[in-house]
Amino acid sequence: MPASPVPSAPRVIDSRVAGVRLHLLREVKDARGDLCVAEVGADLPFAVQRSFLIYNVPNAELRGEHAHRQCGQFLLAVAGSIHVIADDGRQREEFRLDRPSLGLYLPPMTWGIQYRYSEGAVLLVLASDPYDPADYIRDYDEFLALRRGGGLG
Repeated sequence: MPASPVPSAPRVIDSRVAGVRLHLLREVKDARGDLCVAEVGADLPFAVQRSFLIYNVPNAELRGEHAHRQCGQFLLAVAGSIHVIADDGRQREEFRLDRPSLGLYLPPMTWGIQYRYSEGAVLLVLASDPYDPADYIRDYDEFLALRRGGGLG
């Protein structure tokens, strides 16, 4: 049996958008294939309460286009590539998720848009809270007003 390779060190990169961070997750690579590690506390900024996959999205379609009042999200392109816009009401930044070891943390009160899904792209979303329709802010002007007013109004 081959020796277990040592995983690469995780890295976190801050963005211009408040609280949004790009995570380069630990990887283990050997002749048998690649493995990516994400542990709560070490890599994930919250205990996962919900997960869902988004796939079969036509390239021209937009997904997301909302913010959450309380829920944080961690986005991973487990296949293909996906572009993500993160917006805190003051700063906006675009990210390209193009490998499973690259995750994007969107804290609560961050407007998120996902688009330009490549053929066969699969987005895994890990959420800090169970689904609650009242947590969603779907109107950008309302989001901006809440951000200017200190968050939750």
